[in-house]
Amino acid sequence: MKFALRQGTWVAVCDGRKAVLFENEGNHVHPKLRMIETLAHDDRPTHELGSSAPGRTFSAAHGRHAAVQDTDLQDEAERRFLRDFAALLDRLVRERKPVSLILAAPARALGIIRPHLSEGTRAVLKAELVRDLVKLPGYEIERRLKDLRS
Repeated sequence: MKFALRQGTWVAVCDGRKAVLFENEGNHVHPKLRMIETLAHDDRPTHELGSSAPGRTFSAAHGRHAAVQDTDLQDEAERRFLRDFAALLDRLVRERKPVSLILAAPARALGIIRPHLSEGTRAVLKAELVRDLVKLPGYEIERRLKDLRS
């Protein structure tokens, strides 16, 4: 995959629990990522997020009862976090007008973020990488992005 990691390009890396936004202060040959923003979601155990007895339903036509699956509260918290990150990206793109944006996240996270990005953010989005880079230090992200361009 070829993309331009020129000076001023933003690189957003995230998963369902953490997101980091960098700006490339280097050039396309020698990238130097500087952290702009970081966002982490409070990863509380499910029992602290809430619980209740499983839901029940009754079918009058058949006279049967059935259990209803509980909502996955961890999944909902991750989805909310990713929507919040998309909103933060939108706001920062509007305010600071980056040259371009590269978004790296696992496929599931990209699928959740994508519909929540504004047209303005999509206009500067030059590449989506299906990669989980969020736990890596900046220099390792630089190396991996440089390797992808070669």
